[in-house]
Amino acid sequence: MSKKVTASKESEIERIVQTLVNAIAQRRLKPGQRIVESKIVEILNANRNHVQVALKQMALANIVHIERNKGAFVSQPSAKEARDVFAARRVVELGILEQITPEKINTYQKELTTHIEEESLTIEKGDPHKIVLILTSFHRLLAKVSENSVLMDILDNLLIRSSMIEMLYSRNAVPSCASCEHKNILSALQEGDNKKAVELMVKHIEEIEEHLILVDEKETSFDLADALNAI
Repeated sequence: MSKKVTASKESEIERIVQTLVNAIAQRRLKPGQRIVESKIVEILNANRNHVQVALKQMALANIVHIERNKGAFVSQPSAKEARDVFAARRVVELGILEQITPEKINTYQKELTTHIEEESLTIEKGDPHKIVLILTSFHRLLAKVSENSVLMDILDNLLIRSSMIEMLYSRNAVPSCASCEHKNILSALQEGDNKKAVELMVKHIEEIEEHLILVDEKETSFDLADALNAI
């Protein structure tokens, strides 16, 4: 019974974390926005203790920060941190590509093909929040194909932080992560040309970073209830 209770608690905490992370990734929760515990309890029908644990986990991952007597806030990366995050992404994502073999591509071929098709359909529909999520998911999918769980965890954190950075510093509202570049990277991997895939990924990440104006500034946030109810 104790193990079942623990598993249920962990699952509930993960649900809360994932909902908040998705809201940030879809740019519905903004950097610097306060996350009120009581509202999360009400909106997600969650236990307050579980919410507190979820926020502490997110704070350890630098996704939120907690201020004593003030509460939790979505992290607001500085311009320097933004550069550091993209530098880390280059290292991690290139490491992921180097571990992808033609055999692994074949194993995940159906999932990869489906994802690229979904990117095109999502872009055609024009929902900016869903476009951001699907384009980011491509990078997560490559990490999955690499079958390196440690790199997957590291990249997941970097992608969430990248999303916050793009909210703060992007030159425009159009996602700079391009589906056509994803197709080119995937084609190189399918051909077994990891060197070309690495070169394309470096250029891809550099172009995302070039769309940023790395000057520290704040941005207006959305309402917490609207952000979470939309997930």
